[in-house]
Amino acid sequence: MKTGLVLEGGGMRGLFSTGILDVWMERGLTFDGAVGVSAGAAFGCNYKSGQIGRGIRYNVKYAGNWHYKSFRSLLLTGDIFGADFCYRKLPKELDVFDEEAFRNNPMEFYAVATDAEKGIPVYKKLEKGDDADMQFIRASASLPIVSRVVPYGKRRLLDGGITDSIPLKFMEERGYERNVVILTQPQGYVKEETNLVPLAKVTLHKYPKMINCMAKRHLMYNEQTAYVEKRRQDGDVFVLAPEEALQIANLEKNGDELMRVYNAGRAVAEKTWDALMEFLGR
Repeated sequence: MKTGLVLEGGGMRGLFSTGILDVWMERGLTFDGAVGVSAGAAFGCNYKSGQIGRGIRYNVKYAGNWHYKSFRSLLLTGDIFGADFCYRKLPKELDVFDEEAFRNNPMEFYAVATDAEKGIPVYKKLEKGDDADMQFIRASASLPIVSRVVPYGKRRLLDGGITDSIPLKFMEERGYERNVVILTQPQGYVKEETNLVPLAKVTLHKYPKMINCMAKRHLMYNEQTAYVEKRRQDGDVFVLAPEEALQIANLEKNGDELMRVYNAGRAVAEKTWDALMEFLGR
């Protein structure tokens, strides 16, 4: 029976998932496959490369670096999370991403982005951890309005969370029968309609289908959380989520706050370990 892992995004809430994944790596837990959305892909790739502590380490170290994340970066580069810093300088020079370990790990790893022209989710199996894979992860994590549209082949991509926030069905359709879902909002959270559509109509006027997806995202998201809960009740899905809202900003510069969210993930991983092992039959 194939085991799968689904990693929701959520900006710096993704450090909650990072804490969980670090505990699992320390204890040697593996899955047959995983899919990450936005921050779930950007931080989750460290699970396939086996780099315990990397996700929290560089986030704390460079939290105050404007090249990493800032309105200054948005004004100067067009990306609130600096693309060159995040997807070249950081993984290549400052806190090196282990491409060899990523390639050698047999776990399948997928990321989700959104085709801005067509308004549909796009999935890619990441196998090398190279520049092309990093470009797709960048696309998956490129928040509309505060990021440039990312070219990838003939496609123009943005944040995968706009069209498939919790891709559980994607994993099930690929034969993953026992899935673990890490949410970055508490169970029972209901997403409300965004108030950013008027701004999106200005910044994304060339991509009307993307704007439409943003307007309807709350409906898609709430349907997905309801489906996750149904599959949990069926006994085929195990869910980990924060016990309360994490309350952290995407541009958070306080390392203590970043550690708080990371440690909340570690605590949930430890608290649920025995039940998870029973679910996985290990």
